[in-house]
Amino acid sequence: MNLKGRDFLTLKDYTPEEIEYLIELAAKLKKMKKDGVVEQPLLGKNVALIFEKTSTRTRCSFEVAAHDLGMGVTYLDPKGSQIGKKESIADTARVLCTMFEGIEYRGFGQEIVEDLAKYSSVPVWNGLTNEYHPTQMLADMLTIKEKLGRLKGVKFVYMGDARYNM
Repeated sequence: MNLKGRDFLTLKDYTPEEIEYLIELAAKLKKMKKDGVVEQPLLGKNVALIFEKTSTRTRCSFEVAAHDLGMGVTYLDPKGSQIGKKESIADTARVLCTMFEGIEYRGFGQEIVEDLAKYSSVPVWNGLTNEYHPTQMLADMLTIKEKLGRLKGVKFVYMGDARYNM
């Protein structure tokens, strides 16, 4: 299955088969890391991580994954980026896609990550918005599949503070 070049803004944009493929790919990469197998298919590529909402775990997850795959990483926090302030989202997307092969965004409104994707010629990944957190959902589904051996028929219940994190 070839998902190259696709944005990852919400799970609703993907078929169940594509989601299963991503989970299986994540499981394969996780096993390779555990077994000490080093493959860097993205060597020489670069990713921009835009974090309007900071997060230790999300930042580390994206940075380690990118490094493991051979990518260079540029982290832009709220102080290091003018996105939506002095620079429009459209301008930011157009400029970043000339330097990076992918853009990750963690922030507030879903419309921001959608605008980044609209104006970018490289894939944009949603690391969290107030509406969606698809990368976390994939990680959660991988964990459930590892623990239960399946996803089909599993019922989910979430208890806790879900504001801006689910």
